[in-house]
Amino acid sequence: MNRSAKKVSLDDTIYEIAEKYADFPEVMAEIGFQDIMKPMMLQTAGRYMTLRKGAKLKKIDMNRIRTVLTDNGYELTEDTQS
Repeated sequence: MNRSAKKVSLDDTIYEIAEKYADFPEVMAEIGFQDIMKPMMLQTAGRYMTLRKGAKLKKIDMNRIRTVLTDNGYELTEDTQS
């Protein structure tokens, strides 16, 4: 993988990732999470919503998420929580 890729985990919250990478909300909107562009949504739901939970909730295919993230310079890791 590209060593300068922005690394994100399926189990990081949207808020955590957006704090680290300013372009992340726009990438999320491209994937299908348009509501995250609203600052209030990022500040509230984004604090507990992870990529994994969001994909399940919005019924977005994980391959689409992986492709869009990769196309935008991100490296997706698939940490699992118990």
